[in-house]
Amino acid sequence: MILVMDVGNTNIKVGLYEVKEDKPKFSWRIATNFQNTADEYGMTFLNLFTVAKVKFTDITGIIISSVAPSLNYTLEHMCEYYMKVKPLFVGPGIKTGINLKYTNTSELGTDRIVNAVAAYKIYGGPVIIVDFGTATTYGVVSTSGEFLGGAIGPGIKTSTEALVTTTAKLPRIEFVKPLSAINKTTVSNMQSGVIYGFIGMVDYMVRRIKEEIGVSDCKVIATGGMSQIVAGEVKEIATIDRALTIKGLKMLYDMNA
Repeated sequence: MILVMDVGNTNIKVGLYEVKEDKPKFSWRIATNFQNTADEYGMTFLNLFTVAKVKFTDITGIIISSVAPSLNYTLEHMCEYYMKVKPLFVGPGIKTGINLKYTNTSELGTDRIVNAVAAYKIYGGPVIIVDFGTATTYGVVSTSGEFLGGAIGPGIKTSTEALVTTTAKLPRIEFVKPLSAINKTTVSNMQSGVIYGFIGMVDYMVRRIKEEIGVSDCKVIATGGMSQIVAGEVKEIATIDRALTIKGLKMLYDMNA
C-alpha cells in the first residue's frame, strides 16, 4: 500500500492507497503537533492502521508534502523506523507534469504544487484552485499545464483568532453561517462578518483572477478543511474536492516512484 501525507500547519491529512488504485482506501486527518516525537507519531499511525486492519509491513511506498519543515525529520524517522520505508518528499527535482512559472520555486508551498497537479489532471485547464486552510491560497493552472502563480490570504480560523486575541470583549465563536448579514448579538455579528466577509473576499478574488487570465468560464475548485462553509456560497466555485491534495500526492508518487 502507498501512504500519502499532507503536513499542514494545523492538520496532517493522511491517505492510504492500494498500489494501482486512484482512490484512497482510507483517509484520516490528525492534528499537527510540533512537540510530538517520532514514537508518538508512530503510535498514532499504529492506532489508525489497527482500526483499518492494516499492518506497517503493508506499506511499500510513502510520499509527503510538508509546509512544516521542523517536522520533516521526525516524520521521516517515524516512517523509516516503524514502516521500514524511506519517504519521498515533494520538493526540488520531483517530477510534477506541470510547468511552474514561479519566480522562485523554492518559495512555493508544496501543498500548492500538489493541488495544482491534481486539479489539472482531474479537471483540466485552465483551472483555479482555492484552498481554505490555515491560509487561504489561490493557484492558477493554464490550459497548457503552466502554474501561473496566484495569491495568499489569511485563513478563516487564523483571522478569527487574531480578532479574538487583539480585542478585549470579543469571544471565540463557532463557525456557523447566520441566516442574515445583519444580526443582533455579538456572536452572530462576528459569525456574519467572518463568514460572509470571506465569501465576499473569495468571490472577488476569483472574478479578478478570471479577468486577468481572460477566461470567464475557467473551472474553480475548492479544497481544504473550511471549504464547505464558504465555498458553497461562492457562485464562481463549481466543485468542492476536499481530497484534492491526497489525490495529487498519489499522482506524484506514481510519477516518481
